[in-house]
Amino acid sequence: MNYTENYRGIKIDVQSVNLDISEAVQAEIRGSIDKLSRFTNVINAVDIYFKNEGQGASANRIVGMRVGIPGPDVFSEEKGDNWISLLKAVTDKNVRQLQKGK
Repeated sequence: MNYTENYRGIKIDVQSVNLDISEAVQAEIRGSIDKLSRFTNVINAVDIYFKNEGQGASANRIVGMRVGIPGPDVFSEEKGDNWISLLKAVTDKNVRQLQKGK
């Protein structure tokens, strides 16, 4: 499932291979954008990808997020079990990168 959304003037592009993104995860994506917006007011776009890696008990979920800002973009990726907690983790990593860039 891939979808694009314009949220508060920020283009959000979500890519997920063979996965459906629930409304709860979509709401968390918007919350992540709100959090990132507190640290910079010039976000042009946010690209997020969700993917499963491996199979069975050793399967990992991966979430990556690229925040398009003037100058170099910030990017982070996290592996784990829960989509929402992974999304929060990559958001926090990107916030730290934005704070370093100021």
